[in-house]
Amino acid sequence: MKPGLSLRVSQHLALTPQLQQSIRLLQLSTLEIAQEVEQMLDENPFLERENEEAPREEFGLAQADTPAEGTDASLEFATYSGADSASNTTAESQNDAESSSADELLDWSGDGTQEMAPDDAEWGGEAPARQSSDSGEATSDALDRAHEHGSLTDFLHRQALALRLSDIDRAALSFLIESLNDNGYLEDPIEELAAGLAQGDAEEAEELVHRFTVALRLLQSLEPTGVGARHLAECLSLQLRELQADGAHDAALVATALCICQQPLDLLARRDLRRLAPLCGASEDATRAAMGLIAQLEPRPGRRFANVERNAIVPDVLVRRVGTGSAQFVVQLNPDVMPRLRLHDIYAGALRGHRGSDGHQALQQRLQEARWFIKNIQQRFDTILRVSKAIVERQKNFFVHGELAMRPLVLRDIADELGLHESTISRVTTAKYMATPQGTYELKYFFGSGLGTDTGGNASSTAVRALIKQFVAAENPAKPLSDSQIADMLKEQGIECARRTVAKYRDALKIPTVNLRKAL
Repeated sequence: MKPGLSLRVSQHLALTPQLQQSIRLLQLSTLEIAQEVEQMLDENPFLERENEEAPREEFGLAQADTPAEGTDASLEFATYSGADSASNTTAESQNDAESSSADELLDWSGDGTQEMAPDDAEWGGEAPARQSSDSGEATSDALDRAHEHGSLTDFLHRQALALRLSDIDRAALSFLIESLNDNGYLEDPIEELAAGLAQGDAEEAEELVHRFTVALRLLQSLEPTGVGARHLAECLSLQLRELQADGAHDAALVATALCICQQPLDLLARRDLRRLAPLCGASEDATRAAMGLIAQLEPRPGRRFANVERNAIVPDVLVRRVGTGSAQFVVQLNPDVMPRLRLHDIYAGALRGHRGSDGHQALQQRLQEARWFIKNIQQRFDTILRVSKAIVERQKNFFVHGELAMRPLVLRDIADELGLHESTISRVTTAKYMATPQGTYELKYFFGSGLGTDTGGNASSTAVRALIKQFVAAENPAKPLSDSQIADMLKEQGIECARRTVAKYRDALKIPTVNLRKAL
């Protein structure tokens, strides 16, 4: 084939450094943005915290692109306190981040002492996350109780110290303790553990199997009862044998429960009385009582020793109701999560006074980066506020009446209203939280697809899930509602919802199937 020349026209969006930073900051969570601010404060000498209090009730970017008058004005740091009239400006700047050409955007390189927006001076406030006095104490007590005995392995090692064992047996017991998972189960067979230590020596492997077998019996005699079990059936059996030894329960009841644990556990999971009763040689009433006893046991002996981390959610947006009878709400940013930053006036002034010196270009670059970082932080919080206001306006009935009043809402609706791109709305609503009179929710919670109604309208999937939860809560435990029955009840409410959709919503709500909800 002969070589030739051809022309091809194409277009693409070139992401400048400031645009990349703007997009990245927009999708960060509250914790991540705090870490990003700390990192920038450490790396950029032209950034500093603003310690003075400033008005922080309303936010906008009305003056974000206003040039300063004169060179001295670049060092005057005005308080950033825009208003709702800045919505158009922010929409235009956000659209630039999504669809405009990179040639229209400023570069990092530029004179950092010229054309500085007054509101580049400071932003928001830096303060520790709020902690409720009521919940803080309860959380602390729960954590103290969870870590009262330390980890499961430490707790078992302390018990092992009280046993009179030889060095070899103590080492074998210690090895098994360290091989337990977080739930207290020994997942690996002792034969595999022995083969791994023996490294191909058959005689040594056989000896280790014997030692591990003895050590396993010792391990299963320690507290909590059921630790060292190799599967769920063994864990339940160990606990039942302890109840049998204590004599606190009826011997026949415990024996029936032990027999149930020896059967396939799927029968127990399905509560199949008709098959379990003949297999255990007991009546259905006795089998039902034994299943109730098994339900009281602990399937995860190491649960209370688990290192449970409770992640406190600090909302980005606060919503409060105005008055008692009105349906008006005030939406504002949480001042506790907003960093208050400004340019370091001393360093900026020194840089301006030493033009042409060695390293001036590099320092000027850092100054420009600091200016763009402050501006992008401003834009981030302003966009979050605008999106939150639009959500509250669309879902006002939810804030008044609860989940049942949720309206169908998709990203496109908010994007069209604010003049932003759907991807921007997606970034804003990810890992951002709103504190409302109904509770604290992620912004994505307010978005949901719609289901058709007999009146030709749409019902939010969130409202449908709330209805399903309501139906299940009011059902007869002896005759729980099936998915088909729930679908029929929704149809009576005028909502067209298939049985498979009901099953999907039920699984999302972590509601068991009808067999598991049926009372024994």
